[in-house]
Amino acid sequence: MNYGFVRIAAAVPELKVANCLFNTNAIIKQMKEASLGGASICVFPELAVSAYTCGDLFLTETLQASVLQSLYKILKASEKESIGEMITIVGAPLKNKNRLYNCAVIIQSGEVLGVVAKTCLPQYAEFYEKRWFTPCTEETEGDIHLLGQDTLFGNDLYFRCSNIPDFAFGVEICEDLWAPIPQSSKLAIAGANVLFNLSASDETIGKHAYRQSLISQQSANCIAAYVFASAGPGESTTDVVFGGYGAVYENGKLLQESDRFVSSSLTFADVDVQRLNAERLRNTTFSGLEQGFARDTDFELNQIINFEPAKQSKEVSFDLRRFVDPHPFVPSNKNSIDERCREIFNIQTTGLMKRLQHVNCQTAVIGISGGLDSTLALLVAVSAFEKLKIKPSNISALTMPGFGTTDNTYNNAIALMKSLKVTIVEIDIKEACLRHFEAIGHPADLHDLTFENVQARERTQLLFDYAGRVNGIVVGTGDMSELALGWCTYNGDHMSNYGVNAGVPKTLVKHLVKWVADNHTDKNSKAILHRVIETPISPELLPPDPVGQIAQKTEDIVGPYELHDFFLYHFLKYGAEPTKILFLAQIAFQGTYSKSTITIWLITFLKRFFSQQFKRSCIPDAPKVGTISLSPRGDWRMPSDACVDIWLKELTTGK
Repeated sequence: MNYGFVRIAAAVPELKVANCLFNTNAIIKQMKEASLGGASICVFPELAVSAYTCGDLFLTETLQASVLQSLYKILKASEKESIGEMITIVGAPLKNKNRLYNCAVIIQSGEVLGVVAKTCLPQYAEFYEKRWFTPCTEETEGDIHLLGQDTLFGNDLYFRCSNIPDFAFGVEICEDLWAPIPQSSKLAIAGANVLFNLSASDETIGKHAYRQSLISQQSANCIAAYVFASAGPGESTTDVVFGGYGAVYENGKLLQESDRFVSSSLTFADVDVQRLNAERLRNTTFSGLEQGFARDTDFELNQIINFEPAKQSKEVSFDLRRFVDPHPFVPSNKNSIDERCREIFNIQTTGLMKRLQHVNCQTAVIGISGGLDSTLALLVAVSAFEKLKIKPSNISALTMPGFGTTDNTYNNAIALMKSLKVTIVEIDIKEACLRHFEAIGHPADLHDLTFENVQARERTQLLFDYAGRVNGIVVGTGDMSELALGWCTYNGDHMSNYGVNAGVPKTLVKHLVKWVADNHTDKNSKAILHRVIETPISPELLPPDPVGQIAQKTEDIVGPYELHDFFLYHFLKYGAEPTKILFLAQIAFQGTYSKSTITIWLITFLKRFFSQQFKRSCIPDAPKVGTISLSPRGDWRMPSDACVDIWLKELTTGK
């Protein structure tokens, strides 16, 4: 299986101005390297056959004849086994019906699939393309006779793959991207999910960052992969310098890029067409654009060209040419983490502030265990009260020791509450739970699910009753990962008046607490928060071990949260099938978890996710903070009795 991945290459060859033979040999060399690297499509820069900076030489018969000879050589090379069935997109100046065009020639296995001509010809600053070339318009579209073949010619060619579902690509040339409505936007609306740009973009101060931003934004706007190949240092330096840049972006994110100011480069990336299609499927704004765009403009469906991609000699393997983030909810660099945490914490704080204002409430009640989730909820509450100019003592923090409470978590909870100057309320639940066990005829020494749930519901009852006494609301502490797995007691810690953490995955909770500790607390609070961060994740519902340490560790029971968050992200955001999730997880966690371990916990995730929907169907209000949430009023609507069988079958049988 290829799981929807298509390997793309962006080539920047070594060039000499107007030396078509030299350029062609360099192009063919990189074609072979791209094919050997497994690329299905390889794109070269604008006018690569001749070089972009030929000036008035474009108008000479000698150069035009040399371009045709070179294209023929490239065409014949594409038939050879060393190139396979890889598609080559190469730039060349071509005449058609007595006009000269700046073109992209699309070649595969000795066939010219089509010729795309540039629409927007820059005629400002250092650019003066209209001196030589004719812009492509509806009047100039049609066909072209090239290298003994008749093929389609225009700026609206749409290349559709015959054996990879919903894979199609389009091509635009340099300045077309800089237009208010780029050609690539029209191609994407027509269905192209991979967009190629043959460019000759020179280097000036600040331009590279702007260019990266432009490519990134266009790939995001189009929910597409955008492949960019720009002319390199071999171009003329009479007035400007070309650095050469190859890059592949996917839906706004950079997959791979080349260095600039090197003689040549070849950049590979594996584009996830399946992921792009999943994004487009759920984005109804995008899917509704075609009809609206056609109504408001002269836009029509493009000229369609069917093709077959290069056959892969083997299945997609672990040399995937893209980074698979093991922690997709957590940014990979410190600056991004700081910005993400600031944004999330502000969203949580604002959500709670609005709820307090709306119900005209000046008090809140939170259960504090000394663990990460309740700590984060308390920090959010303190922030909200501070912004509302309400004293922190109006927050009643209840610590409710039970049969599994350890000295470590209890002491952390008390120390944190004192440090934050909230009202401390301590209510021991053991005696009440023992009376409850006696009332329902449950042995107190039977440490089963009932033993655990009684404690969780007793604590929740106390929270709501105490909130009624002080005229406050109960702030929920459970996070999104727990909701996904159903790791909460129904009508116990499952319930609150407002859940500030319900949109935050477990792998991000620790970073949020650390961010608050390092940026918004005094030295004493910071030390306490770092102790909380180091505490193992546990509901503490079972008695401690003989030395008083936590015996019930959540991740020993349900599996590592970093795996479950990985599964959740790919399952919810992209609708990925279990075998693909397993494949990606093996890459992301290579050296950390074996395939068998990942499989075990993926099965656990799927079973729990489907069986626990009934808990998510009635969860309290909570703010969405990331790209996905499990709210039945927001991102996720699922029947509580949906069957997991076909997902498990695919994972266990591969079918």
